[in-house]
Amino acid sequence: MIFAFALVIGVALGLLGGGGSILTVPVFTYVAGLDPKVAIASSLPVIAVTSAVGAFGHWRARNVQPRTALIFGGLAMLGGFAGARLAAWLTGAVQMLLFAVIMLGASISMFRAAPEASSGTAQRLSFGTLLPLGLGVGLLTGLVGVGGGFLIVPALAQLGGLPMHVAVGTSLLVIAMNSAAGTLGYLGQVRFPMALLAPFTALAVGGILIGARLGRSLSQRTLRRGFATLLLVVAAFILFQNRAVVIGAFAASTSAATVLSSH
Repeated sequence: MIFAFALVIGVALGLLGGGGSILTVPVFTYVAGLDPKVAIASSLPVIAVTSAVGAFGHWRARNVQPRTALIFGGLAMLGGFAGARLAAWLTGAVQMLLFAVIMLGASISMFRAAPEASSGTAQRLSFGTLLPLGLGVGLLTGLVGVGGGFLIVPALAQLGGLPMHVAVGTSLLVIAMNSAAGTLGYLGQVRFPMALLAPFTALAVGGILIGARLGRSLSQRTLRRGFATLLLVVAAFILFQNRAVVIGAFAASTSAATVLSSH
């Protein structure tokens, strides 16, 4: 089952230019039985290698905008390294809850998928626009092991006017850079289970090659909405698994509000 999910994750990356890591973490946590912190860290090298392979294929097909990818990716690498270091101050349960919240946001974003850009000349995103987007996506990557493709693709399509296939290719290169930096940030914090990661990564690479071929003929709108539904289900499952922490946090906030109101 674990390795079947590896193929699914690769296909998702190939089709959508994102979504791989947002599935890898739950698979590593709830199917492979890894500690949440180890699962988050271990998702990063898998996504880094898989996305790099996918980006290379898109590069050959001229579906990558190098300037945007390098600037965005460089900023995301800085944020990813910082986020991985900040993650040392969070418990695994808190990271998983934050992860679930991000998944809900990703689901809403995908349900509101932007229409594909026209085939005209794609605009170039300004550095002022790329700065907060790149650093923010990178920070999320380091904190909860999210590659950020579900944020990068809509940003490139909506703000940059890139055709969908170019947004996907550019996103994969950014994710590869971003996840590699997050991996470096976790070195020394956790032990990576290489016996699991090596075959899992190999199958995910196979999946991304399949997804890239399928993406040429399938409707991106339909794919994104289907994937949004999947994210919604997985997020609800994670929240249910961590319901004790959620209830405790809600009770603590309610108690604090009561104390403040009494004064």
